[in-house]
Amino acid sequence: MTSPLTLFRARFLDVLASIYLYNEHRGYTSLDRVIEAVRVRCPDDPGFIAAIEKHRGDERKHYVMFKRWFELRGVMPLAVDSTCGHIDRFIFKVFGCSIDELDTQGVIASPDAFEKLCRVIMLTEQRGMRQVEILLENSHVRSDKAMKRIFEVVEKDEPDHWMPYEAWLDRQGRTKAKWRERWADYWIHKSLMLVKLPSLFLRRSTPRMAAWPDAGER
Repeated sequence: MTSPLTLFRARFLDVLASIYLYNEHRGYTSLDRVIEAVRVRCPDDPGFIAAIEKHRGDERKHYVMFKRWFELRGVMPLAVDSTCGHIDRFIFKVFGCSIDELDTQGVIASPDAFEKLCRVIMLTEQRGMRQVEILLENSHVRSDKAMKRIFEVVEKDEPDHWMPYEAWLDRQGRTKAKWRERWADYWIHKSLMLVKLPSLFLRRSTPRMAAWPDAGER
């Protein structure tokens, strides 16, 4: 008979990996639009452009690693949505619209909007880095060698995902984070950790994805 601890651990990792797979996919697909904006606003800053292109590549790499984790288990991820996305909720809180509705041309045309977007990405990635550090100390994550290795890779890549935005804001002499943005980041994180993740863990009726999020992508 399978022990309660084994069942708990399997469900925990299933939920955790499903949420991360969603967020990594959301991350790299959204960064395509950020790269477009940066190329227009900062054409004379190839280092900044290259850093964001690397960020996009890393997010895609992380997505593939979580996808492979599920493939090796022979199951699809749980069908989570934008309510489990930190960046989704942060963008809505700050800009008042979803990522898909965010006006890329408007962000390009407005220095304030562009700087706000850089701060949101920076804070999201800093939050992600701290969360990965916590997860690498989690006994359930450490019990799964493949999962532990994935998060070790994510931890190594993470500084490159927020430092370029912070450095750019410094060069522009801009505020790196406003208190309202830090407060929003804090409460989004808490609601995800204390409400969304536990409810997803307990709700056994959540279906699994019928197709991979990157199906049809080039």
